[in-house]
Amino acid sequence: MKYKKVCIEAFGFEIPDQVVTSESLERRLAPLYQKFNRSYGRLELMTGIRERRIWEDGTPPSQPSVRAAEKAIAKSGVDKNDIECLLHTSVSRDFLEPATATLVHDQLGLPPTSTIFDISNACLGFVNGMITLANMIELGQVRAGIIVGCESSKRLTDATIQELLSDENIDRRKLKEGFASLTMGCGAVSVVLTHSSVSKADHRIIGGVVRSASQYNDLCRVDSDTCFFDPDSFPSMHANFEGILRNGIPLAVETWEAFQREMGWTGDDVDRVFTHQVSAVHQSLLFDTLKLDKSKGFSTVEYLGNIGSVSLPISLAIAIEEGFLHPGNRVVMMAAGSGLNSIMLGLEW
Repeated sequence: MKYKKVCIEAFGFEIPDQVVTSESLERRLAPLYQKFNRSYGRLELMTGIRERRIWEDGTPPSQPSVRAAEKAIAKSGVDKNDIECLLHTSVSRDFLEPATATLVHDQLGLPPTSTIFDISNACLGFVNGMITLANMIELGQVRAGIIVGCESSKRLTDATIQELLSDENIDRRKLKEGFASLTMGCGAVSVVLTHSSVSKADHRIIGGVVRSASQYNDLCRVDSDTCFFDPDSFPSMHANFEGILRNGIPLAVETWEAFQREMGWTGDDVDRVFTHQVSAVHQSLLFDTLKLDKSKGFSTVEYLGNIGSVSLPISLAIAIEEGFLHPGNRVVMMAAGSGLNSIMLGLEW
């Protein structure tokens, strides 16, 4: 895919104040650590994640989404009345119905003529949203739109710990599989995209590629379809951490090779690389396998954990705020999600 008319105007993001360390989660599993003779610090050692942030109890995904979107709109300088599309793109949502996008649209006060809907595709949702909106802009259907997402992991973490502690047949394998849920954090992010004719920033989406390996759709499963306010149903995620790593890296190699052909870029041409923040182990192996300079990357996983669909865009948003990107930089967004799916987008900053 190629784009000639799509620009990124501004990002906005929200990070919770409450910090939860990896060791504090391990101490909640003390009976199992004693049973299997595990030492505290193992979770951080396996993942590189020392802490993550969580929302205050009772915070529905739509609320941080609105705050992140307000920041992005304010930074972009785009009038709310000119926003013709809003996409909410996270796994976490207020209800199964209606779309969380409707709540965010209402609270933002966007025009009734805006196209609004949810996109959910595991950790790829936000980047799927960027492509969807970019397509609409490139086709001339809209001139300005916004993508927003918020992930809330506390219910998943609590449910995982409860499930592990209450399992009478718990073994080392089950305990290890539960670690993936314990890497999750919370956060919200938003981005405003515009047609180049009205852009003030002129940060361009140039193109990208999509690849999938759906034969591995069983490597990460959330058993029940729950909404945020359901008091009697808690999500239960089972992930094959090693299987995702073993099969995800070859998919990334295939996607990277296709991306270079599509864009006419090589690794040497790229100035900045942003990846889905699963773990420090995943990131290091990805850069080594693709033969990319690790100094071109930007990592937040150590202190934010894995925030699902918002991990990559929130890292990009923080990097922009910290001055990591410079005019003229060629940027690659390397998105990945369970399923398995992979998207790589090329930007010119």
